[in-house]
Amino acid sequence: MEADLAAAYERCRLLHKHHGRTYYLATRLLPAWKRRHVHALYGFTRYADEIVDRTEELPPEERAARLTEWSDRFVAGLRGEPVDDPLLPAVLHTIAVFDLDVDDFGRFLRSMAMDLTVTSYPTYDDLLDYMDGSAAVIGTMMLPILGASDRFAAREPARQLGLAFQLTNFIRDVAEDLRLGRVYLPIEDLTRFGLTLADLRPNNPKIKPLLAYEVSRARRHYAFAAPGIPLLEPASQACIRTAYRLYGGILDEVEAADYDVFARRATVPAGRRASVAIRSLLTRPGTAVLP
Repeated sequence: MEADLAAAYERCRLLHKHHGRTYYLATRLLPAWKRRHVHALYGFTRYADEIVDRTEELPPEERAARLTEWSDRFVAGLRGEPVDDPLLPAVLHTIAVFDLDVDDFGRFLRSMAMDLTVTSYPTYDDLLDYMDGSAAVIGTMMLPILGASDRFAAREPARQLGLAFQLTNFIRDVAEDLRLGRVYLPIEDLTRFGLTLADLRPNNPKIKPLLAYEVSRARRHYAFAAPGIPLLEPASQACIRTAYRLYGGILDEVEAADYDVFARRATVPAGRRASVAIRSLLTRPGTAVLP
């Protein structure tokens, strides 16, 4: 049993290392005993996302059936039933250790199911409803692992950081999401800037004002999230401070590329990633977060 649990945690770690380089680097700044639990949460979210996005050759009903089957195994595990799965034992163990709110996991799976049928969002409120499950709940899942001096006060900033990270991904990944048949920029925003879905294409300068608007919106979420970082346990602050700065740095790279999100995927250079991590380690816990 212990060997199976260790293998499940290692599977989650490898998923995290392979798919979440920025976040994985940040988790290296956590105490070792916390890292595997963060990897477990990442593994849970990533595996569900893989079912939805990496099985595109399958008809939607089969993809939905696979997500439902995996969700049912997860729920069975919550009831204490044996689970035959390569990573769920780690997730279930982490939930039990920290008494995580299982409703957060249900809301996450609901958003993943939305990706099978919903291809665009009319308004930002509609998108926020999706992001509540796909991103904000990740913040509240993480909070008990990270620890906080005032869990209640830190809750909304944690949610806001999840939203900030997700919106950053949506801005960076416009081209990839279009390939998957989805648009995560609200239709009302396109309309505001005189655009249609057909205008989201390479070499179209008309999309720059739209993306600049979305970047400013993402930065507002970062600003709302910043006060929560000094509330975290001192041992957790360097990790989240690093993730905050590196994900925010993706927006800097989008701007530096003149908002051309089609030419290449915006990434923070390796040298800057290292310097940000060192800077975060040297920052005294409790210090306010600056860009």
